[in-house]
Amino acid sequence: MSSTEQETITTEQAGWFAEAFAALVANVGQAILGKDHVLRLAGTCLLAEGHLLLEDFPGTGKTTLARALAQSVQGTHSRIQFTPDLLPSDVTGVTIFDQQSQRFEFHRGPIFASIVLADEINRASPKTQSALLEVMEEASVTVDGVSHPVGRPFMVIATQNPIEQAGTYRLPEAQLDRFLMKTSLGHPDQDSAMQLLATGRPRTTVVSPVLGTDAVVQMSQLAATVTVQPSVLEYVTEIAEETRRTADVRLGVSMRGCLALVRSARVWAAAQGRTFVVPDDVKTLARPCLTHRLILDPESEFDGITADEVMSRVLQAVTPPQLSGAA
Repeated sequence: MSSTEQETITTEQAGWFAEAFAALVANVGQAILGKDHVLRLAGTCLLAEGHLLLEDFPGTGKTTLARALAQSVQGTHSRIQFTPDLLPSDVTGVTIFDQQSQRFEFHRGPIFASIVLADEINRASPKTQSALLEVMEEASVTVDGVSHPVGRPFMVIATQNPIEQAGTYRLPEAQLDRFLMKTSLGHPDQDSAMQLLATGRPRTTVVSPVLGTDAVVQMSQLAATVTVQPSVLEYVTEIAEETRRTADVRLGVSMRGCLALVRSARVWAAAQGRTFVVPDDVKTLARPCLTHRLILDPESEFDGITADEVMSRVLQAVTPPQLSGAA
């Protein structure tokens, strides 16, 4: 299929998209058992050209998911272990003077890959974390005044542990806002746990590429042409406005969050073979796309109120539109 510009995705293209998306999810599912919804979220994040934050307890498969998704795409992938002594240049790269050529040459860091696993991102200092801000937003790295694009596709999958806070640095709001989604895996069900125990070896060894980088870029371009009716766009803005009006929230969803939700909903719709977004797509993706962007009032947070609870109330308060028909 060609990646030529078009006004709207066709039914045939949506069918091809759904088949390719299902193949990607099934392939990653060989390593992560019984977590189909989370895998679909991760695939949606990749094709929406966003970044994914996985926050969960140790040993739930965060790193395995990131590796399996990277191995499913026939591109390059790298892993950066974030530690307190990690420097920004260890991530982005550094300019070194070459004695032989008598000129400065840029040596690329591990951020130059199709899929980058940033393991335990909150263990690095704020200075090192800030090195990711530009590349996650602009898909390029500026070193010594020279911009270096990282190419497409490009996705950062970051992991962090929510319970072990000693020696960690809380992610700043500006960086959290650059993650398209935040989700967690949780523990496997009994059947999945028994299958994992029966193999007794890392399941990423059975994962092989199913999509080339060209196909990933093409799918991203197709998803951008999925139709979103004005009533659905109004639904998204009403959700955002409701988060800003809620008393328990100090800072609600930004326009970047609204754009992220719409981009994700387009991919979610195409992954189901549809050429248009329905309100249920928005409602399903609102939590992973928006919850981590909410900054709660300190007193409400002290009282035990969580961002997830606030988002649940917001979705109940805003009535989804009734579409007049298929787009």
